Amino acid sequence: MALDGLRARLDQLLAELSRGTDARDSATGLYQAMVEVKTAISVQRDALRVTERELVAERERLTDAERRGALAAQIGDAETAELAGIWTGKHRQRVEILERKKVVQQDELAYAERQLEEIGEAYRQARLGVPPAGGTGSPVQPPEPDAETDRMGRELDRQAQQALVQEQLRHLKKKLGRQD
Repeated sequence: MALDGLRARLDQLLAELSRGTDARDSATGLYQAMVEVKTAISVQRDALRVTERELVAERERLTDAERRGALAAQIGDAETAELAGIWTGKHRQRVEILERKKVVQQDELAYAERQLEEIGEAYRQARLGVPPAGGTGSPVQPPEPDAETDRMGRELDRQAQQALVQEQLRHLKKKLGRQD
């Protein structure tokens, strides 16, 4: 997933901070990383919802196949019962796969949310001019964070939403075969 690349980028930014790069200069990179992680979280939530819908549908197919097999066995239709048994096995395997996929997606989402918290904290520290732990730079007098923090939070949400809309538009264009 794209979160691995974001994590590597975050590690690079933090390494630059610890080498003495001005903390406020790195705030811009951290801010962009926060926008990207928020977008990735939105995409991951959408993917999780899709998987959950697929799982519900596949469980219904499994139930139907089991019911058909039982009905075919009751009336003595061996061929239909055999086919239902085959399809029951296939649907059961697909349900197991989707259940594992859902767990992995939930773990990835939780990981991304933790990354967003870490990046957010690093961003707040960089905005205040505080170097990361073990950094050599001296802290700068922090600005008043109240109004500026609120504005930046709203801007972050707006940019994340715009990025998500652009990603969805790109996906729809690709799906419709309208690449620009």
